[in-house]
Amino acid sequence: MQDIFTRLSTLNRPRLLVSAARHGLTEYDRAKHLRKILGIGHLPGPGEAAMRLFEIEQGHNEARKAGDGTYALARHIDVLIALMAEARALQARAAQGPRLVTPATIPQLGA
Repeated sequence: MQDIFTRLSTLNRPRLLVSAARHGLTEYDRAKHLRKILGIGHLPGPGEAAMRLFEIEQGHNEARKAGDGTYALARHIDVLIALMAEARALQARAAQGPRLVTPATIPQLGA
């Protein structure tokens, strides 16, 4: 199985679609948009979210290529925006390196 970054870099979509998604990244609100796209109350981590978004995006792309009348360009762009944003969040998390768990990093209850 390919990692998320490899899958994203090999995604071959129309240039205009990708460009529109890139422009939408500045307005991405994870709590609002990801909940709407995934249809869930709790927010998964960026890795799990990206994997779900890949599945959803693949469905949109198949509908686009088939000329399906139910295809919605705006929803496809929303999913691509979320996918790019989640990949960035995952990349930022990976750049921070492994997180050390020490007594100082554990939140204190009742404090």
